[in-house]
Amino acid sequence: MQLIEISLVMILLGLLLGFVGAGGSGFIIAILTVVFGYPIHTALGTALAAMFFSSLSGSVSHYREGNMVLKTGILVGASGAMGAWFSSGWSSFIPEEKLGWMTSGMLFASGLALWFRMAFMGKQAAQNGVPAATITWRYAVNAVLVGGVTGALSGLFGIGSTPFIQLGLMVLLGLPMRYAAGTTMLVIIPIALAGGAGYFTLGYLDVPLLLAVVAGTMSGSYVGAKFTKRVPVAWLKVCMVVTPMIGATILLL
Repeated sequence: MQLIEISLVMILLGLLLGFVGAGGSGFIIAILTVVFGYPIHTALGTALAAMFFSSLSGSVSHYREGNMVLKTGILVGASGAMGAWFSSGWSSFIPEEKLGWMTSGMLFASGLALWFRMAFMGKQAAQNGVPAATITWRYAVNAVLVGGVTGALSGLFGIGSTPFIQLGLMVLLGLPMRYAAGTTMLVIIPIALAGGAGYFTLGYLDVPLLLAVVAGTMSGSYVGAKFTKRVPVAWLKVCMVVTPMIGATILLL
């Protein structure tokens, strides 16, 4: 019965995550630990693995909607996968109570970082233009940097680092907000796969729980992605910032 309840909650969560282009691992961790009482290490491993499936579903929808820069997503995602694989093993050395606070802090920081970019660094991110098609060597270096850093954060804290990825895509790679949201979903796929595999080797992956989470988030995220370019940019900006902060607040309860 509890797994059915989890699936229903994840459908609602998936709608929001698909809309803002988030894998939502941090939000999932908060719900699993605080609402349903799972140990945080198990929640981290399960949520990160589930993020692979929800991001896959959301990516297909974003690609069909024209919200994605494919080459950029592949390059950032590949480097992010390497960072997530190496850092996922480090979380086992962090006590549960400290890991919960650290994960909450990272979620708050990610929301604040994205808000800072939107509020103080111009209106370029809110534009709806088409990104440049050519990838220069400097662009490639920045893409690897964005992927490596955000992937390491994902593996260590079990979060998708969605706002950090979006921030890197907008600031360092110059993607407009709509394309940053869609491309982020593609980036999260290899990061979640590598990080989830790392947690699996440590025994922190609950398969029945994973199936329940996946069933809900995949359904919701596919539908949620349909609304990304159909609502005002201001709404998208607010949801991008508020989403990780809500997850962080739940973790502190």
